[in-house]
Amino acid sequence: MSIRSKALMALACGPLLLAAATAGAQQQPTQHNGLDLLKAKCFQCHTDSMWRDQRQDARAWEANLYRMVGRGALWSTDEIKLMAEYLSIDFGPNVKPNEPAH
Repeated sequence: MSIRSKALMALACGPLLLAAATAGAQQQPTQHNGLDLLKAKCFQCHTDSMWRDQRQDARAWEANLYRMVGRGALWSTDEIKLMAEYLSIDFGPNVKPNEPAH
């Protein structure tokens, strides 16, 4: 196979390889938007240890977040719902706490 043939083959296969790489990247799990909000909003005053051991449903998490609004947090209703949803998924009543590192 000549250099020219190899170059043409590489050019022909390039879009296929790019499409496969893009499809693979899209299948990776995405981070929940609520986690991004927690990092941006809550980490200003707290560390993640504030909620890591709590096991509550979304309604209880919302109550905690609204209590923070009462203490001066500036969050919209949508932001509170997103954060409570994330917390109930990762730190809900049916989620086992992480084992401590030894």
